[in-house]
Amino acid sequence: MSTRVTLKFMRDCLHRKLKPSGALRVGAPRHYSTPSSSSSSSSAAPGVPQSSKKGRFFTAATIGLVIAGGAYASTVDEATFCGWLFSATKLVNPLFALLDPEVAHQLAVSAAARGWVPKEKRPDPSILGLEVWGRRFSNPIGLAAGFDKNAEAVEGLLGLGFGFVEAGSVTPIPQEGNPKPRIFRLRQEGAIINRYGFNSEGIVVVAKRLGAQHGKRKLDETSSTSSASNEEVKHGGKAGPGILGVNLGKNKTSEDAAADYVQGVHTLSQYADYLVINVSSPNTPGLRQLQGRKQLKDIVKKVQAARDEMQWGDEGPPPLLVKIAPDLSKQDLEDIAAVALALRVDGLIISNTTISRPDPVSKNPVAEEPGGLSGKPLFPLSTNTLKEMYVLTKGKIPLIGCGGVSSGEDAYKKIRAGATLVQLYTAFAYGGPALIPEIKAELARCLESDGFKNVYEAVGADFR
Repeated sequence: MSTRVTLKFMRDCLHRKLKPSGALRVGAPRHYSTPSSSSSSSSAAPGVPQSSKKGRFFTAATIGLVIAGGAYASTVDEATFCGWLFSATKLVNPLFALLDPEVAHQLAVSAAARGWVPKEKRPDPSILGLEVWGRRFSNPIGLAAGFDKNAEAVEGLLGLGFGFVEAGSVTPIPQEGNPKPRIFRLRQEGAIINRYGFNSEGIVVVAKRLGAQHGKRKLDETSSTSSASNEEVKHGGKAGPGILGVNLGKNKTSEDAAADYVQGVHTLSQYADYLVINVSSPNTPGLRQLQGRKQLKDIVKKVQAARDEMQWGDEGPPPLLVKIAPDLSKQDLEDIAAVALALRVDGLIISNTTISRPDPVSKNPVAEEPGGLSGKPLFPLSTNTLKEMYVLTKGKIPLIGCGGVSSGEDAYKKIRAGATLVQLYTAFAYGGPALIPEIKAELARCLESDGFKNVYEAVGADFR
């Protein structure tokens, strides 16, 4: 088996068949159809590293790990081998830094989609388990939207040990997003600036993909029922071993944002354990204006109505969350909290990227690039926004803390500030799969050292 996987990997790399996930193989949208963009897109194959030396180096390193891993696997137990595989990714992950940021992103998604990433076989610490919205999470650490935009790698990403994965943002109509380059590393600051602009294959393609994945999981569960207890089979959500969220966006040229979100609900909600209305990306003109009290109330009411009019089984409809920006005034936050409480929104994600450039990013020349800033410099701003929203909502609404999380201690601070669940993205892009078990282990130690028996007890602890 390992030999076949290795040979297939070699063929794909050598013949450059890795398919990019972030860019669509279609013509440029009308508003970006310029001579410069069309000439650049025709001169080079998208999503493929141009340096043959880097490609050979990457291939050789990966094949070496596969061969060494195969030899090592025959001498150790499954848990030990699993730990070795995650540690081994630390050797491969720095190679991605040699590539263009968007190409590296596409390769990472392709690798996860093809199963070329380690699979977590070790159980999560029991202290991390929790139930939210009637869904069972094995741990509160999730992958934020933006990584797997088109739901290509859900199974592989959940297999890495995330408690939940959020796909998207997904737009109703396919769109390429903003012109390239549109993602920039600030490695020394542990940050990234991106202006992707909701590049998406569209809800039809994503729905077909999620439908196929859902059908496969159902077959696997049915076939495993005879050999496993009911408790072992019924774990997680619609994505199998973990919880799947779907983040909904609007098209750039759309004049009716609510209709876009409603279309996303009608098409994708049957495959999601929760849905997210994204009104906070800084890379779609006018989107953040939808966070205003009147606009947000109108959108949420229409999306809730669309969801509730659909037929649901015993599990009921998927929870509906709203993702907000960190660049909001006190009045903005009060308005959002009032709408969330009045309409009984199921949750809030706090927060998206920031258009500000806090120190030390402000001193980096790359900071002049427009787009949303994520990573470590965002942590103080997003956590302060989280604290304010926890107070404003009186702890009545589950909050997902997102922004700058790069360690178990960071996740713990988010939880103490009011988050029930935590998401990361940029730290995962830099640290790779090995970061996930490290964060979970450190979070468990933080909870235990302060005497908490579970995650619930620590939520909002800074206010008690």
